[in-house]
Amino acid sequence: MYNSAAKLISFEQYVRQRQSHQRTMRMSQSSGDQSSKNAGKRHRRMPLNSAVLMLRGDESWTTELMDISATGVLVRRPFDWIGQRGDRFVLDMLIGDELNIHVEARVARVNDDTVGFAFSRIPPEKEVPLWNLLGGYADSLEQWAES
Repeated sequence: MYNSAAKLISFEQYVRQRQSHQRTMRMSQSSGDQSSKNAGKRHRRMPLNSAVLMLRGDESWTTELMDISATGVLVRRPFDWIGQRGDRFVLDMLIGDELNIHVEARVARVNDDTVGFAFSRIPPEKEVPLWNLLGGYADSLEQWAES
């Protein structure tokens, strides 16, 4: 349920706050032992099975969305996909019969089966539908360790 007392901020403000928090976390981790360097918290992932169109220039691939968070998505890696960490894509996510979320994202991680994208731009008119989709996942964190 929506909390009317909560202050709404733009996605850009959210990203700036998140980046500041991440810098603080990195500084605090740098004083810890090696095992804590690849562990921390990340935005909670919401499992979601949906269609995604990945676009880069004149290339395109269709795939499946595996999960989504306030900062990115994880998709199944298409067999013929060409890309690497840092590449920029446009993602068109078709969720249900009525919701189409169109974002710009960069490749954050790649393995044999999946591609992780970090949102780089969410159009203002898509921010509210994305936050509504995420519900409680939008501002929840979870433990995470890089494998």
